[in-house]
Amino acid sequence: MKAHDGMYIDGAWRPAAGTDTIAVVNPADEQVIAHVPAGTADDVDAAVRAARRALPAWAATPPAERAARIAAIRDALVARKDEIAGTVTAELGSPLKLSQAVHVGLPIAVAGSYAELAASYAFEEKAGNSTVHLEPVGVVGAITPWNYPLHQIVAKVAPALAAGCTIVLKPAEDTPLTAQLFAEAVHEAGLPAGVFNLVTGLGPVAGQALAEHEGVDLVSFTGSTAVGRQIGATAGAAVKRVALELGGKSANVILPSADLAKAVNVGVANVMSNSGQTCSAWTRMLVHDSQYEEAVALAVEAAAKYGERIGPVVNAKQQRRVRGYIEKGVAEGARLVAGGPEAPRDQGYFVSPTVFADVTPEMTIAQEEIFGPVLSILRYEDEADALRIANGTVYGLAGAVWAGEETEAVAFARQLDTGQVDINGGRFNPLAPFGGYKQSGVGRELGSHGLSEYLQTKSLQF
Repeated sequence: MKAHDGMYIDGAWRPAAGTDTIAVVNPADEQVIAHVPAGTADDVDAAVRAARRALPAWAATPPAERAARIAAIRDALVARKDEIAGTVTAELGSPLKLSQAVHVGLPIAVAGSYAELAASYAFEEKAGNSTVHLEPVGVVGAITPWNYPLHQIVAKVAPALAAGCTIVLKPAEDTPLTAQLFAEAVHEAGLPAGVFNLVTGLGPVAGQALAEHEGVDLVSFTGSTAVGRQIGATAGAAVKRVALELGGKSANVILPSADLAKAVNVGVANVMSNSGQTCSAWTRMLVHDSQYEEAVALAVEAAAKYGERIGPVVNAKQQRRVRGYIEKGVAEGARLVAGGPEAPRDQGYFVSPTVFADVTPEMTIAQEEIFGPVLSILRYEDEADALRIANGTVYGLAGAVWAGEETEAVAFARQLDTGQVDINGGRFNPLAPFGGYKQSGVGRELGSHGLSEYLQTKSLQF
């Protein structure tokens, strides 16, 4: 695709306020593939003002009509699915099949789910002698990450539109081309001018300006816990709503009764998918003492299959970060059984699929989010020990439990301090709420819970 050299504001592409640009680099070959504007506070201000002007009319638009517009966006994404997949592959580096199935397929499903939900949601309810109205919170500032560039946009924009909010989107600087394609789809869908606006730019500049803007009523951010803290503090100072989906260090708990081979193979696949750049990845595999060495052998065998199948990480900084964690794992005494810190290719930001055994809960690689294709395997003595280890981080975003009987897995999962748990390899559900406990965030995305994040409550007493 040809990159736009402006911002999408008030229903049209318009020149950026400044002249600085951001280079978009293909992480597979390190070549610059495009440049996009580096937005400033002036661009953000123009976008927020457009969203504020469009808010009254969009908020008053009947839910059925809002649903039709979301469905039209979904249809535009479907029509462009091959172009979007190719763009994601070019700027994120994900293999084309993954881009098609996950990076495009999932957000299309999510958009469709919100088209249906917007038409059926009860925006009014009775409570005794009162009528309760659920109204749009206002102008949303959406700041999205690079690891799932279209999915994270749709997971914020679709429910905001369904609720009757207007939006200013600031996408990650590594993957702005996918966001520009989304803006084109919005335009083709006939969304009224100003309801959706796009400003590309750097996080500390455009992102900070959006979070601070007095015209923004809610900031929805997905990214690191460190940046989430800053945004939360900024929003809190202005008594502004926030929705934060942050980091994770999820546990994959394999109970002794489970199908060990299946649990290990699915667990390794989960960590290696998207080159490990998934906040909900099960990066800590917990195995009972009696099955530990067998599980390690199975994990090594499984990881070997991904050497030529996974893409690079997103940029050179991320590659250095992941390799640094691998070196720290070795330095702290973990047993490296697959992969390692050495770059597997001469070109591109690739990291070898890496597996550590003999990892103890206090090690850095068992506590901090690595965001790369690195798996740590920990041993536990009994279920109480497994639960202590699984809950023993500052995060609580996702996880998995495997057992011979579903009821056994569910009983353990109910004790986990985490927002979402897959039972024996449970499938993705676009209607299920996703979000974290503890330092993994505030609020939920997807389904009716995701829609409620963009609503505020008014009660009328009679």
